[in-house]
Amino acid sequence: MHFRLHRCDGQARRGELTTAHGTVQTPVFMPVGTRASVKGILPSQLEEIGFEIILGNTYHLFLRPGCEVIGEAGGLHRFMGWRRSILTDSGGFQIFSLEALRTINDEYVEFQSHIDGTRFRFTPELAIDVQERLGSSIMMALDVCPKLPATTDELRLAMDRTSRWAARCLAARTSANLLFGIVQGGTDPQLRRQHAATLTSMDFDGFAIGGLSVGEPVAAMYETTAVVAPLLPAEKPRYLMGVGTPADLLHSIAAGIDMFDCVMPTRNARNGSLFTRDGVVVLKQARYRSDHRPLDEECSCYGCRHVTRAYLRHLYTCGEPLSVVLNTLHNLQFYADLIAGARQAIVDARYARYMDEMLTRMGSSADRSPGETP
Repeated sequence: MHFRLHRCDGQARRGELTTAHGTVQTPVFMPVGTRASVKGILPSQLEEIGFEIILGNTYHLFLRPGCEVIGEAGGLHRFMGWRRSILTDSGGFQIFSLEALRTINDEYVEFQSHIDGTRFRFTPELAIDVQERLGSSIMMALDVCPKLPATTDELRLAMDRTSRWAARCLAARTSANLLFGIVQGGTDPQLRRQHAATLTSMDFDGFAIGGLSVGEPVAAMYETTAVVAPLLPAEKPRYLMGVGTPADLLHSIAAGIDMFDCVMPTRNARNGSLFTRDGVVVLKQARYRSDHRPLDEECSCYGCRHVTRAYLRHLYTCGEPLSVVLNTLHNLQFYADLIAGARQAIVDARYARYMDEMLTRMGSSADRSPGETP
């Protein structure tokens, strides 16, 4: 068994996922390394924080440097110097986001490179072939992520294509790498139930909930997650793609989700927006100019142990490269600590209390979407 469920506290789950590259404790947050690099941080620093898995992106790596180059290097792990697990997104979200540069039919998606305009055809079979050449620990089936809001007919078309492509991905797999299917259906509970039933009848190693955190109201995302998660097999990992804020993680763990990824901690770090247990600190604000307190007294990252808010603000306003490093270290440490606390709370059968306490401490800043500031 590649997934063992150790403990449940309500719907919240504490488990252990085993891949070809190690063991991952769940719930887990995966830092995003789209182009074989988590921005602003060394692989060794990710390991020191405690991350056991990161995310890469098939679409971007297919374009640059190309799976041939990565294959010649011995796979993505050797290419980027990361020894632990890697999950690769199949490119479905890029198909969604490059709407003006692509066309889709039942057989393939044809897209124009955002880099140089070159046209490519991506099939489910090619998505698996590329991920196998990358040596991904966990591969994702190619899916169609519909833009929201969408009509019922548009959602059904995306679901049907995703289902057909899922079967083709399974048939194309030649490696022992884990492969996850992706449930679509927008925020329509009935469509989500239908698609979950279709996907879970297939022999995937895990299941993801896709098509959320794409502009729908936060309440709708939580409601949809709560509907879909219990429909997915209890003995397999559940992954909520592209999510999210600290509040998103806490609410979704309570709904039974095991895995998350999001650019928010690293992107916000570059923008000078830092998470603390008592709310978000936005470094450009003048009130931090002479604030000589640690950023977060309970955090163990280098910045919180050695420098002050005033220094972090100075680096950020001057555009010093060290600002990105220290801010990224902190935000990723915060996310790692938040999830580690959730895992322990589930073991201790006190997850609901832990979630309430953290949401209260963080306040309204806990549920800001990426890029938003107070």
